[in-house]
Amino acid sequence: MKGSETKLVAYMQGSDKRFVIPVYQRNYDWKTENCKQLYNDLVKVVRKGRKSHFFGSIVSVHNEDEFNEFLVIDGQQRLTTISLLLLAMYNLMKQGVLTPSKGNLAEKIYKTYLIDEWQEDDTRIKLKPVKNDREAFGRLFGEESEYIPESNLTINYNYFYTRIQKEEVTLDELYDAITKLEIINIILNQDDNPQLIFESLNSTGVALSEGDKIRNFILMGQPPKQQNDFYERYWNKIELCTNYNVSGFIRDYLSIKQQLIPSMNRVYFTFKAFVEDHALETEPLLQELLNYARWYEILLKGRTADKALNACIYRLNRLETTITRPFFLEVLRLHAEGKLPLAQVKEIFHITENYLFRRTICDLPTNALNKIFLMLHREILRYDGTEDGYLEKFKYALCSKTDRGRFPDDTEFLEAFAIRPVYQMNSKNKIYLLERFENFGTVEVQDVYRQFDDGVYSIEHIMPQHLTPAWIKELGEDYEQIHEQWLHRLANLTLTGYNSRYSNSTFAEKRDMENGFISSHLYMNNWIGQQQHWGLAELEARNQMLMQRAAAIWPMPETNYKPAEKQMDSYSLEDDVDLSGREILRFSYKNTEQPVTSWIDMMEQVLKILHAEDQSVLSKLAHTSDPENELDAYVSSRPEDLRNALKIDDDIFVERNTSTATKLSLLRKFFKAYGTDAEDLVFILKDSDADKSAEEAGTRWELRRRYWAFALPYIQQANNDGTGRGCFLNCTTSKENWINGFFGIGGFSFACVANYNGAKVELCLAHFKKERNKKAFDLLWQHKEEIETKLGTPLCWLRLDDKKASYVTLRLEEVSIEKEEDWTRIAKFHAEWSKKFYDTFVPYLKQMD
Repeated sequence: MKGSETKLVAYMQGSDKRFVIPVYQRNYDWKTENCKQLYNDLVKVVRKGRKSHFFGSIVSVHNEDEFNEFLVIDGQQRLTTISLLLLAMYNLMKQGVLTPSKGNLAEKIYKTYLIDEWQEDDTRIKLKPVKNDREAFGRLFGEESEYIPESNLTINYNYFYTRIQKEEVTLDELYDAITKLEIINIILNQDDNPQLIFESLNSTGVALSEGDKIRNFILMGQPPKQQNDFYERYWNKIELCTNYNVSGFIRDYLSIKQQLIPSMNRVYFTFKAFVEDHALETEPLLQELLNYARWYEILLKGRTADKALNACIYRLNRLETTITRPFFLEVLRLHAEGKLPLAQVKEIFHITENYLFRRTICDLPTNALNKIFLMLHREILRYDGTEDGYLEKFKYALCSKTDRGRFPDDTEFLEAFAIRPVYQMNSKNKIYLLERFENFGTVEVQDVYRQFDDGVYSIEHIMPQHLTPAWIKELGEDYEQIHEQWLHRLANLTLTGYNSRYSNSTFAEKRDMENGFISSHLYMNNWIGQQQHWGLAELEARNQMLMQRAAAIWPMPETNYKPAEKQMDSYSLEDDVDLSGREILRFSYKNTEQPVTSWIDMMEQVLKILHAEDQSVLSKLAHTSDPENELDAYVSSRPEDLRNALKIDDDIFVERNTSTATKLSLLRKFFKAYGTDAEDLVFILKDSDADKSAEEAGTRWELRRRYWAFALPYIQQANNDGTGRGCFLNCTTSKENWINGFFGIGGFSFACVANYNGAKVELCLAHFKKERNKKAFDLLWQHKEEIETKLGTPLCWLRLDDKKASYVTLRLEEVSIEKEEDWTRIAKFHAEWSKKFYDTFVPYLKQMD
């Protein structure tokens, strides 16, 4: 890499030079305000007599396939903007609008910086923008009638063309100011990594979007011809399908792939890590992205073969329900793969629409929905491990939601609907509601949305917001109560294109005037136009009709599906439920699951994870006193300050002698202190004892639970070190084919496994940080020979580079949990080798800390 300070004009000089903007670069997107700032700077250079003005850096790679062609890696926005300014100056001189004092200035600008006079047609133009900008730039060299007015290049060119004519400085002075622009010219050689250099640059101008960075990451490392091929066949199509919102699209794609929603400003880095961790090849990745982008386009624009589905998608977009997109993308993928008929896709979309709107009417919190739709597809597959019966499993999944995630039943929905002050809802929801009442069940559809957008339709209060004497008389002696209760409810609202004419007129006047209710072509006004009066009786009657119609428009789905295996109860830290007396099986933090033996174990592991992410929070709490902070009494640097100290770090301790409810309350406060979403922590609970025997009788789960009841005494006796803290001592019977024993190093455990075709003991290195697992494995691998010598047997070593966890395993063959005569042999194997593993591996692993 060679870098030097030089004049911008020196960089651009040379009739045979070409400046090519590679296809992985973003389109030109400097705004007028950026151009204004540049021009102001140039005026200041003239007026203050400055000798130079720094204009940032330009990074380019010499294309060895073409003579004197440079691929502009960074700085294309500045280079393009200066080219537009020079072109505007040239055209003003060529057209005779302005005349410089130096008669050859126009020719000098044109032949030195803009074109190669020895070439023909568009090959003469030295700057080659990205495809979608290239045509717009080329037309600026021709007739004004041929310009592409919507192009950003044309807009900024016109700004310069107009601004120059104000003659704040002369053409000669403006050109002299341009010649004083200095840049850092960085030319990369073949050994340089353009992507790494690109990422490290802090450039002025408009920041790259996350999608821009991703495009660069994917295409930049490819040879120029491959870049163009991939851009044409994949990336440009992806941009078109997503309406150029590639950042939002990739965020949803990552949500599907990782079951975790990245923050918008971390989409690029999350995507890069995802690609690198999975060693994804470029073209298959682009093909998959293009497939998802085409399904994403359906979510943006409809355009399916089913008009009703298209209309549903349009309504959901009007409601801005972007949280559903990761789930819907998977639904559309299943349809594209022939696994889900279009009719079932339509039903899934409609049920989702009903679910969202019922929740809106019942005023349920929306912050639960991100997690619900993120996990919904995986939840459906977990019922039986297949995509069979997807629609019925989907219905069951939504209808089985509880608490904040629930699907409101008819009673809850209609009771809330009857009294909801619809007029006070946000605009998108009340317009959606009125559109549905107007158009549901009819082919004579009114374009309610467009009429609202154009200002034709508005919402009319039949009983007006300000009562006149005539209305007080109409309502009777209870007018104040009627007005207060019913004013903003749907029973008193309708659609009209004549709101200003109605004003505070009496009901009879609103009904009978020209274009009044009686002559309205809108469905919602038919019944209103037939009434003689408007008071409490009419409001109550219309309310009942609207409730019946609401139940038909937004029905509650029904299904007979029941999963064969009972799903474990799960709650997030944010759920306001009492978990006292319930046993925890495992927890999931940011969708990485960890088994635990108790609520104390869970709290320890979670706090250690948080502390590993940011050590400042607990350190500050432990080492400074702040009586105003509710956590102050529960965190200390000295264990003697606490009744029963839980060690998080060398000098950080947390009180462990608290109830389950207090632990959860403390964790909510810790999460708030860390600025972390409490919904990211999910608890999976054990079945209550009363349910276990009835549900598991005669199943493999009953068999497993009986084996562990038999084997645990052997295992626990072997691992009892006399302190009451030995590995496996806190274990209870399980219906799983494994039990875990923990030994005080977060994320690491020993497992005893009993299968139908053998048994095994294994060391599980399953910390949430992959690099920690690999580091531990590599440490042990260095001592492989002495470990196996000490144990007296070879082991199976599984580093699993493409996975997060690593394992070291010993198997016992020719036994089966199905044969009770094998249980003693299996249990003694588990007991003996879990203890030997503990004694052998733990001393090495403790060297890490």
